[in-house]
Amino acid sequence: MHFDLNFPVTASGSSSQPKKNKSKQPQQSSPVAFTPAQIKGIEAPSANRMTVGYTVIAFNQTVNKKIDPKTHVNVLDGLLTQLRARPGTVFLKRLTIVLDNDSEKGFGLTNANTSLVEPYDVISLLPTTSTTFSLACLTHSLPSPLTAHIIALPLTLPRLPFQLKHTLVRTAIKNGAVFEINYAGAIGGEIEASLSTFGVSDTGVSGKRNWWAAAREVVRVTKGKGIVVSGGVASEADYRGPKDITNLLTLLDLAQNLAHDASVVVPKSLVLRSQARKTYRAVLSEPRLVVPEATQATRPTQQIEDGQNLRDNANVAQSSQISPNPTLTPLQPAFRDPQGSKKRNCGDESTMDGHPNKKIREAANSNTEGELRRKKKKAGNREKAGAV
Repeated sequence: MHFDLNFPVTASGSSSQPKKNKSKQPQQSSPVAFTPAQIKGIEAPSANRMTVGYTVIAFNQTVNKKIDPKTHVNVLDGLLTQLRARPGTVFLKRLTIVLDNDSEKGFGLTNANTSLVEPYDVISLLPTTSTTFSLACLTHSLPSPLTAHIIALPLTLPRLPFQLKHTLVRTAIKNGAVFEINYAGAIGGEIEASLSTFGVSDTGVSGKRNWWAAAREVVRVTKGKGIVVSGGVASEADYRGPKDITNLLTLLDLAQNLAHDASVVVPKSLVLRSQARKTYRAVLSEPRLVVPEATQATRPTQQIEDGQNLRDNANVAQSSQISPNPTLTPLQPAFRDPQGSKKRNCGDESTMDGHPNKKIREAANSNTEGELRRKKKKAGNREKAGAV
């Protein structure tokens, strides 16, 4: 399963203007209606992405500076309803906010605008100043209903407008955010027109050279972790397959396994976390009770009673093997062990047919023979003493 989380969509559709309303309630803009030619121009590139191996595609809507409740229009809701459903392919909605100096005072990710942001599956921030980069890494990467999981970087500019500090990057990755690298700048392809309008991208040979230098810096600071690679291309001729993108990332001194994870593992975990964004604090989801199948826990008292019954049965069985009829077995004299350590009952050492054990007989015979030898030796010593 391969992911392409940046399919740029331009809000060029026609929408009806809302009527003037003198009440203080916020006006809701009507959804954008795309023409059949525009729908065809979007379905063809998406079909090409599916052909080369992408199964999850995110349509990206770009907003400049901030989200304004009065003018913001969600163009992706109407687009997904007009697209043809394709089995085995998942379409997502992504919102990217370009942050500049005017965005330092606020760019619309507040609780008042939660209803505007909630329909989007993924939220992305594209900072262009050091202040907005710090806000994106420290504040807006924390778990909340307005969490931004992708931090896009303007890699085609002559130089990055901010410094990639290790503390900021590590904090963002720890909070669950990832840094996006669009391969459109590496091949010098046509990128989204709105980015050029906002002044956050450069094209041509200089843009390609800037991309390689900035992308190497991103890999060096992040150490290859928390990186996601996306397309961001606007022309069908610039599409590349997942394997080609993996080989492209290895040229940035990125290991082969990390280059593979940048388009498979990291985007998958990103999408799962973005789904949890819609829940409270991005921690709990809808609870579901799971009942075990035909398994009941036994009570501790019942287990103790079962154990006592088993021990009683074992003692009865052992006693029945030693003496089949204990009431009729006569008492037998105790027998002292040859070493004198313990007293044993002859009945205990007997076999099942009542004959004494062989070892007991040998021990008794050895004791009697030893006494006879000692007596003969004492008698011989006495005769020698008398003769002398």
